[in-house]
Amino acid sequence: MVTSVDALRGVTAITVTPFDGTGAPDWSGYEAIVARMGETGVHVITPNGNTSEFYALSREEWQRANEVAASAAGGSVVMPGIGYDIATAKDMAVAVQQLGAPLAMLHQPVHPHQSVAGWVAYNREVAQSAPGLGFVLYVKDARIGADALGSLFDACPNVVGIKYAVPDPLRFGDICASLGADRVAWSCGLAERWAPSFWPLGAAGFTSGGVNVAPTLSLDYLAALRSGDREQVRRLWSLIAPFEKMRAEDATACNVAVVKEALAQQGLCGAGVRPPAGSLSPQQREQVTEILASWSEAGY
Repeated sequence: MVTSVDALRGVTAITVTPFDGTGAPDWSGYEAIVARMGETGVHVITPNGNTSEFYALSREEWQRANEVAASAAGGSVVMPGIGYDIATAKDMAVAVQQLGAPLAMLHQPVHPHQSVAGWVAYNREVAQSAPGLGFVLYVKDARIGADALGSLFDACPNVVGIKYAVPDPLRFGDICASLGADRVAWSCGLAERWAPSFWPLGAAGFTSGGVNVAPTLSLDYLAALRSGDREQVRRLWSLIAPFEKMRAEDATACNVAVVKEALAQQGLCGAGVRPPAGSLSPQQREQVTEILASWSEAGY
């Protein structure tokens, strides 16, 4: 039987939150996107991640996104994102438990002046407040190392995974070597483009926004990584890389807009994003069209 922690060693989808023409959430579009990923066999579905525009959603929208995802995800594990201040994160953890989800992804704390010790204290307090919930910690700070993570693992047995989103595979490899590649489920938090660099060093899964658009492509890519089929990894990487490069441009300003534009061209949802996220130019929209055409030619 595949457990929720086992599922983290696979593809973790970070959903988009579609908006309608008035700027309100398009819940029917959201349901269709999540259901397609669930039917395709995506391992974990995360509503309210960064690709979901977590910080642009109201608390009520956050709750509804979790509920719709849980209803539509089929056999996929649902892992809502939680965060903000400690009290809000704790309250969100309670809501995740009430939903029946086994896991929560705890966002990097939002604060202009963070210390490593403060980061540990934030994550420890939230995780200890809900001992029956499995936590995946979102690591975006390059200063977070083996000592910080090891202290959290010792204090919080319910920390079961790390979403590592620092673009430094060597640092990641050192941490895994120090703490053990099996201590928790280690995931490349920088999506498909970076996954091959993290895979030999301990990552056993990756997060993805592009999986909203082409679920089978991401799953085939995972299979190639797992099997060590380097030729297939390179072939699929070459398909995915232009899409992910677009998402990374201008300090990731249009990260979400690229995914939503692709979904809009598939007829699944509108392309709109909420400020302060960036929108695409006509030239960038055409670039998305060309990428989708290349995927279609390849059978995706």
